[in-house]
Amino acid sequence: MKGVIMQVQNISGKKNRILVINPGATSTKIAVFDDEMPLFKTLVEHSNVDLGKFPSVFAQRDYRTELVMQALTKENIPIESLTAVVGRGGLLKPSAGGTYRVNEQMVDDLKKAERGEHASNLGAVIAYALASKLGIPAFIVDPVTVDEMEPVARISGLPELARISTSHTLNQKAVARAVAQEMGKSYEDVNFIVVHLGTGISVTPHRRGRMIDTNSANEEGPFSLDRCGGLPASALVKLCYSGKYTLPELMSKLVGKGGMYAYLGTKDAREAEKMEKDGDQQASLVMDALAYQIAKEIGAMAAVLCGDVERIIFTGGLANSKRIVDEIIKRIQFIAPIVLMPGEKEMEALAAGALRVLRNEEPAKSYQ
Repeated sequence: MKGVIMQVQNISGKKNRILVINPGATSTKIAVFDDEMPLFKTLVEHSNVDLGKFPSVFAQRDYRTELVMQALTKENIPIESLTAVVGRGGLLKPSAGGTYRVNEQMVDDLKKAERGEHASNLGAVIAYALASKLGIPAFIVDPVTVDEMEPVARISGLPELARISTSHTLNQKAVARAVAQEMGKSYEDVNFIVVHLGTGISVTPHRRGRMIDTNSANEEGPFSLDRCGGLPASALVKLCYSGKYTLPELMSKLVGKGGMYAYLGTKDAREAEKMEKDGDQQASLVMDALAYQIAKEIGAMAAVLCGDVERIIFTGGLANSKRIVDEIIKRIQFIAPIVLMPGEKEMEALAAGALRVLRNEEPAKSYQ
């Protein structure tokens, strides 16, 4: 694919038509936008039988690419009408936030999957393959490995274990930009704490357009629906050497079978709330503890910003839970005004990131 000259800017005056590809573990989300206007959005689900045919995530490339092409055909959108293609960023090298042009180095890194295999790795790969054939640019936006942490935030207490930045970057930065715009400000001019409440939970201080700290949603901070969060270190080490669990078993307890699930046997907050309403005192205690730990993390991130917090923003699916959110707000409302933006708008965020580059509102970053 070397030697391809790609269109960087749409200079025709016509709308930018952007194909958005968001591969997930059990589905592929596909959308096309004319500037900010979605022409269609669809979700294609994949069964275990479908994906079980492939020896690796990368091997699913052609299968998922064909599904993208079928979606375009079904919606009567000629592939030649596209201005750009944008994919969900995968497990790449730590880098600053922003919109990155997909290049061969990025595709090669995702193929090697040295930082882990995940379906999101295919976003850039599929986008690059399609865009290169058309002579148009391919992008990714704010991958999960965005790392804008300050040096002081990396110190863990043990030199061998530096703190790392892994969070819900795409959705966090998207809602932060939206709230800043509503305030009549630029994202680069505000201080926010963004709280992503999903299967994993990340609480992040955004200072002047940078995520200067965060809890790694798989390893630190509050427990979540199926993750343990931060644990007592000595007790965890003893458990590791107790002989009760193999390494894979213990890892699955930390991420996948921990958190609320370990206590209540469910990963669904709605089911936990029903248990509480039916008089289950354990469910009530665990729900209170979940809110309590999230509130503690917000307070810690307020200290990171020296108390200069303009808004606290709640997003993610769990932000739809009035029970949880009200309990958190009760503890942290003294810090700053609260903004609720439940759910996620990943497809819109991906399109918007590509559009900012196509409109020359920000430069595309180079992945190295």
